[in-house]
Amino acid sequence: MSDTHAETVSFVRDTMLPSAPPPATQAGAVHWLRENLFAGPINTVLTIIGALIIWFLFSHYWDWFAHSVWNANSLSECRQIILETWGEGARGACFAVIRERWNQYVFGFYPPELYWRPTMAAGLLIVALVPVLFSSSLTIRRAVLAITAVVTLACMVALGSPAIWLGFTAVVMAGAIFASERNLSWLLPFSMLYPLMMIWFLWGGSAWGPIFILAGPVLGWVAWRLLAGRAPMIAVLAGILVTLLFWLFLSGPAAEDAQRLLPMGIEAVRSDRFGGFLLSVTIGVAGIAMSLPLGIVLALSRQSDMFLIKSLSVVFIEFIRGVPLITLLFVASLLLNYFLPPGTNFDIILRVIIMVTIFAAAYMAEVIRGGLAALPRGQYEAADALGLDYWKAQRLIILPQALKISIPGIVSTFIGMFKDTTLVTFVGLYDPLKSMSDAVRASIEWKGIYWEPYIFVGAIFFIICFAMSRYSMYLERRLQRDHK
Repeated sequence: MSDTHAETVSFVRDTMLPSAPPPATQAGAVHWLRENLFAGPINTVLTIIGALIIWFLFSHYWDWFAHSVWNANSLSECRQIILETWGEGARGACFAVIRERWNQYVFGFYPPELYWRPTMAAGLLIVALVPVLFSSSLTIRRAVLAITAVVTLACMVALGSPAIWLGFTAVVMAGAIFASERNLSWLLPFSMLYPLMMIWFLWGGSAWGPIFILAGPVLGWVAWRLLAGRAPMIAVLAGILVTLLFWLFLSGPAAEDAQRLLPMGIEAVRSDRFGGFLLSVTIGVAGIAMSLPLGIVLALSRQSDMFLIKSLSVVFIEFIRGVPLITLLFVASLLLNYFLPPGTNFDIILRVIIMVTIFAAAYMAEVIRGGLAALPRGQYEAADALGLDYWKAQRLIILPQALKISIPGIVSTFIGMFKDTTLVTFVGLYDPLKSMSDAVRASIEWKGIYWEPYIFVGAIFFIICFAMSRYSMYLERRLQRDHK
């Protein structure tokens, strides 16, 4: 028998093989091209077609962008500069209209001496959103708050903000940074008060109006506390009823009396002075903030075991989803006042916000219902096994998982609603896309300008919507809890 049998003599390598580079097709740029652009026949054909389209767009429009003029006072002056610089027959974009009329695209017809107020409101909006959107990352919070503070204060100084409001903003920013470092929950009261602050900053007028609007929920909470121990359901209804009655019949007269006794307010701005991205962001932020909780309530109502609640929710959701948004905007503009008490003056922007919120909430309800339906039945049974009542089970177990599943659909609805704010042009408001561009072209200096305003407005919409999309992806990664 041989001495080298495997059972008697072990093989031990005494030299190592030298390392070899990976194949050229499995690393570097070649590997990336093969995996992403030329993975198969169909992918190769689509890559070639895409490259041809890009080349066609580049070859036909590059000279138009390359010959752009950014410093001119009129369209005729732009054309004269292009003619003198690049010769007869040359073409070029006249982006000087953006440099000259940027304030109208951003603020509409808002009084120029008050531009600092929307700027301050935008900066404080970021502060109010920090504990909601960036609660898990101290590094991101630091960067967001620092950039927001620097940009907001610098813009307010450039726009001529009064010293008292500049100091107020600086104090709020400093307090937000301190709270972010020590205890982020300290910022939550500011986040809850911000909607009323934003209304007052943008529209101005008496400060007693927002104060007495805030007093309504306080009185409703008092009514609920007085009856909660005896009849919980009646206590909830009493709290809602007290709040609504105070808002409808007492808050207005009380604010007027308080203003006469102790005047306190800032210069008022009418709603017809709003326009541009100020109008779109105002409607979009208000719609997003209110449509999500309303959509959650509608989704839970549609899954309710109570026949009346479920039927009303189904009728509401299907009716709103079956009607175009333009129809609801016309209702807000023309018909809504007929359903209100005589003498009621309902602001047009508020009416539009209500209809946009209702429209988005109906779609939001279906998105969230899909998340609820995706949960295994065992999650509901686990909540019952723990002895949790309906609301605790929804708050602690069901909704957190359903909302995580629904994040892509929720953000998609938000993006669609923000883009749909341009439809307010049909009810006489100055959206940034059409009405504001028409107002700019109405002046003799820019009559005939066409593509440049649309490119500018489209770029801003893309930046905002892309940021929302990227944040949703970040949120999905942060909430990923699957076992791998």
